[in-house]
Amino acid sequence: MIVRQFLQWIRHAPAGDRAEATSALARAYLHSDLSADDLAAAEGAMIMLLDDPSPLVRGALAQVFASAQKAPPVVVHALASDQPDVALPLLARSPLLSDEDLVDLFATSHPDSQVAIAGRAMLSRPLAAAIAEVGPAETCLALLENDDADIAPFSINRIVERFGHLSAIRENLVSRADLPMAVRQALLAKLSQTLAGFVSSKHWLGPEHAEYAAREACEKATLGLAAETPYEEIGELMQHLRESGQLTAGLILRALLSGNVVLFEEALAELSGMPLERVTSYIHDKNISGFRALFGKAGLPAAAYPAFREAIAALRDGILIGEHGNVSRLKRRMVERVLASCEAERCVEMTSLLSLLRRFAVEAAREEARMFCDDLVANDQNAAFVPQQIIDARMVA
Repeated sequence: MIVRQFLQWIRHAPAGDRAEATSALARAYLHSDLSADDLAAAEGAMIMLLDDPSPLVRGALAQVFASAQKAPPVVVHALASDQPDVALPLLARSPLLSDEDLVDLFATSHPDSQVAIAGRAMLSRPLAAAIAEVGPAETCLALLENDDADIAPFSINRIVERFGHLSAIRENLVSRADLPMAVRQALLAKLSQTLAGFVSSKHWLGPEHAEYAAREACEKATLGLAAETPYEEIGELMQHLRESGQLTAGLILRALLSGNVVLFEEALAELSGMPLERVTSYIHDKNISGFRALFGKAGLPAAAYPAFREAIAALRDGILIGEHGNVSRLKRRMVERVLASCEAERCVEMTSLLSLLRRFAVEAAREEARMFCDDLVANDQNAAFVPQQIIDARMVA
């Protein structure tokens, strides 16, 4: 009887009044002690209201049913496909929408609706994977900002591949304490590519020069990252570098000339496919023939072999003893020794290698000079500070 009166009244009521009455009917459906006949009649009335021309009426239903487990499924599913202003509460909270429903809705939804789905509490891995695969940047950022989302590592990688060049995405990912080092390096590479494109577009540098500068900066940053990488993650980082085409002879030589023997060993193990223990034994064996075979199996260019051979010899001679700085900085004495050795046996095939070593030598010299000046300034400040301490002490006495 009540529902019949409601249906007669609602035909002529203004939109605002219809919305209030619809909200009351929906709450009664959920919370009142209605008979089975009244429940069926109320459900039929609400299904009819799905065709109401006013979004206020449909939105009133959505607001009441947004978090309700006992809402009529047919009503919830219809409203979830409605315009964003109506659908958002249900997309964000309804427990009646399964992952399959949400994936289908996501594919055809308005961007605001997609963001609402990405922000759902207890968002599952399959749904997160779908969002990472096809969602626009704004939605992927909403996913990353959702602390309740269960995001698999491969979904993080996919977001990096698609949107790692965007600063908001990068900043969110870099702030994650549990982000694998391989993903951090991928973000570094994306940043380098973005900077190279920006510099080239501004005509500050030619495309080739900008690309080289970005690649060099990325290599230096990668070594810094590798220096902070836990030992158990080094292998994963090397795998990522190989798969992304970044595990080059230049990067490996830079690591060796910086004294990062761990990265050097792991890189050769990754490229050669040999066990790390065997790779290590070849590198540290006084018989250089084993390393020569390893070098070839790793697929590194034969023209670069003299530089690696001399660098290993320098390490055995203790050239790094007394060196300052960590293993992310080129060591000047080591670079200059390798350069001198390669210049002594120069040939046409070594032209690119010699050019690279000369750039390394300049970089190492500049870094050493910068460290020297920093130490000098620090010492001058300390020297100026000590006499003042003495003066203060005398005044107190």
